[in-house]
Amino acid sequence: MLRSAARVGAIGRNTKRAYVLLRRAASTSAPQETDVVIVGGGPAGLALASALSSSALARSALKVVLVEAGDLSKVAGWVPPPGTYSNRVSSITNASRSFLQEIGAWNYVEDGRTCPIDEMQIWDGISDARITFSAHDDHAIAFSPPGAPSQMSRMTENLNLQRALLRHLHETSAVEIADKVKVQSIQREEREGGGWPLVHLSDGRVLRARLLVGADGFNSPVRAYAGIQSYGWAYDTTAVVATLFHHPRTSFQAPNTVAYQRFLPTGPIAFLPLSPTASSLVWSTKPHLAKALLASDPGVLASMINVAFRLPEVSLRYLHNVILDAASSGAPITTEKLQQEIAWRERSHSIDSRSAYSLAADPTGVPPADADLLPPLVTSIQPGSAASFPLRFNHADEYIGDGPGARTVLVGDAAHTIHPLAGQGLNMGLGDVEALSQCIHQALLTGGDIGSRTALLPYARARYFENHKIMAACDKLHKLYSATAEPVVWARSVGVEVLNELDSVKAAMMLAAGSRPSRARPSGAQLGANLAATGLESLARGVSGVRTLTEGVANLAGAGVQRLLQTLSDSQRR
Repeated sequence: MLRSAARVGAIGRNTKRAYVLLRRAASTSAPQETDVVIVGGGPAGLALASALSSSALARSALKVVLVEAGDLSKVAGWVPPPGTYSNRVSSITNASRSFLQEIGAWNYVEDGRTCPIDEMQIWDGISDARITFSAHDDHAIAFSPPGAPSQMSRMTENLNLQRALLRHLHETSAVEIADKVKVQSIQREEREGGGWPLVHLSDGRVLRARLLVGADGFNSPVRAYAGIQSYGWAYDTTAVVATLFHHPRTSFQAPNTVAYQRFLPTGPIAFLPLSPTASSLVWSTKPHLAKALLASDPGVLASMINVAFRLPEVSLRYLHNVILDAASSGAPITTEKLQQEIAWRERSHSIDSRSAYSLAADPTGVPPADADLLPPLVTSIQPGSAASFPLRFNHADEYIGDGPGARTVLVGDAAHTIHPLAGQGLNMGLGDVEALSQCIHQALLTGGDIGSRTALLPYARARYFENHKIMAACDKLHKLYSATAEPVVWARSVGVEVLNELDSVKAAMMLAAGSRPSRARPSGAQLGANLAATGLESLARGVSGVRTLTEGVANLAGAGVQRLLQTLSDSQRR
């Protein structure tokens, strides 16, 4: 019997060895000819595949393969329990939604799991200087062409978008999806005149790619193969995300379609609507505080979220220290103890218990006059939704490979990683995909080589500087609002308050941020308003342009403020 078992084992090992040898032989002798290989099944990769599958010309001319290491069937079959939401959400701008509608993918998005954003309220955590952006502002409406969406953007879960893109791909059946398959290595074909990339997969196949697209995230193997360097840094900041539940707005208030963001010295905290009774949290804060908050009771986290939008910064600092001290002692603070601390702090600041700034306010009766200035009070946090991830800035030196890394192109997080304070990361990736799909389509129309540098260069020209402007502005805003020096706080507050009075400039900024469909933007003289959109970066540099807006502020916020902010920037670099 033992001898028989040994023979069976030997046969099994020999069969397995023969299978591996055959697989290697097949992979080395017969690469699979492919026009476009997309590595990465996230939103950017799926959107590019959908864009190509929606074009009759691309469907007839191109063989496209999408490679994803994860199991996309779980995404395609995603059915969350009723009343629950994923903690990874994105604000889809009207420009991005217009693109998704053009390629036919938006029709598959579950509309009931999306929520319009009609207004944004943003304010300084120290000075309370506030700016409001509204889709219903007269100047914003004036910039809108007939038939344009009446909201600024639309919130949805990333899984809702990915599932829609997969359903669109399954409907067209024009793209081969190779999920649960890893990229083992990428090599350059040895051929005279320059070979194509050879993508070795874990299922034994080798794909010979006319064009290799890296949609494979921050640690991109495609970027590494192409030899494209990147620059950036890790922020000393962690993002805490969660799904929040709260009472619905009363009939005396506007619906839950307002996004709120308060810039604290430790980082911005954002409250993003998902439904009448649910919203999403993105709280950028220090890593040790994020760890302590997530280790606390859910009631403690809910209370800290509420006060982060309401209490003065000095009391927030005190409560942060209370949380950290309790966590370091091994005895995390209880919800009851924290609420006692908060009540004392409210009394010390003379906050009326009937005010929206008090946690004791009644959310169901007639709302106080200041209720619309703040998000609803959080009553609970969806179990299992609280999580965190580190934040960083990273930008590839270029988006298309050259020399030994030719026939490669980067999109999405493989090309750029941005601070989430402006909610532009996913939209930047969709902008990349739209521009790249147009380049591929143009190359097909003219009979060009879709993998050539000549065909891809318009993509890099269209997207690199556009992305860099957004990234630089967000990075400067993060650093500017991290400062607590009084002259800096004064300068940025003056800039925000003046800007809040300039409706035409705010409308131009919304336009530049994608609140209007890209192909429906006004032309002619109105395009001059795009210049005003650079006010975002000017604000981040210390509102040095305030003097052009009002003569009275000019003499105060001129070169002196610039020198102060330059000194601050130099000290941060040191």
